[in-house]
Amino acid sequence: MSIQKAELADAEFILNLQKKAYQTEAEIYQDWNIPPLTQTLDELINEFDKQSILKAVINTETQHQRIVGSVQTFEGSDVVQVGRLMVDPQFQGQGIGSMLLDAVEQLYPKQRLELFTGHLSQENLKLYQKRGYAIFKEEQIHSDLKFIYLYKVSPYKVS
Repeated sequence: MSIQKAELADAEFILNLQKKAYQTEAEIYQDWNIPPLTQTLDELINEFDKQSILKAVINTETQHQRIVGSVQTFEGSDVVQVGRLMVDPQFQGQGIGSMLLDAVEQLYPKQRLELFTGHLSQENLKLYQKRGYAIFKEEQIHSDLKFIYLYKVSPYKVS
């Protein structure tokens, strides 16, 4: 398993993984029109210019590499937004999400990292809080959805 910077050539696979991984979120909220499921390949390709995208890669038995997770970051003036953290459902529970968050924290040492998730996404909330993220804001989006915003100051030292 390794975490690498995603390349434009990975965009289609990452989009397919995203649509697969976010099915659980759609089921939780009974909403299949959430942005990760409606995003187009062109929209994702455009994001490669605006943010960093990391991928979690494993080697398969046939010695091919397979992307099993991804995360995106957008660096603002005083905060780094972390988004679209995803792990292939077949590989969940193996620490890949934590590895991706760790890579983000190392990429942005001593910076404030912020992310959000829906209020019913208990597994996401557990992961983020276990990793040291703290809730700082809640926002009611509509009657069935509230976003929970969390932050963490990356503990890594600049070397």
